[in-house]
Amino acid sequence: MSEYAVLEFDDMRVALPLGCVERVVRAVYLTPLPDAPDIVLGVVNVQGRIVPAIDMRKRFRLPDREIALNDRLVVAHTGRRSVALVADTVTGIFEYAASDIAAADTILPGLGYVAGVVKLGDDLVLVHDLGSFLSLEEADTLENALLASAGN
Repeated sequence: MSEYAVLEFDDMRVALPLGCVERVVRAVYLTPLPDAPDIVLGVVNVQGRIVPAIDMRKRFRLPDREIALNDRLVVAHTGRRSVALVADTVTGIFEYAASDIAAADTILPGLGYVAGVVKLGDDLVLVHDLGSFLSLEEADTLENALLASAGN
């Protein structure tokens, strides 16, 4: 059994492997980051580290909305960096066996950043793959934007 943090965006639920999650904090002011990819809302200071805040709504093609005071920032680790994922809420921690998770390719090939789908009650939860979360182009653009802002 593996543990997953389940995040909500409107009626959609996304699971992240708990081992990738560093912490969950209340939403705070985000500093804009010029020339960053479209999915980057800005940056946030997390214990002295500058961490890009990612618009998960944009990644999953959900309607845009302003960040609310009760939203959460889920600080997590991709293969290359820490990111703060902006979520409407974090439902909790759930355990799933590997056999409970249907591979994304068997449901809808080409979902890239979705590793699988699992049932949670009557709902379906997308298991997110943080390793393929940012495309190479997005990762490079983000890196350049962060370097440029550090020089200012």
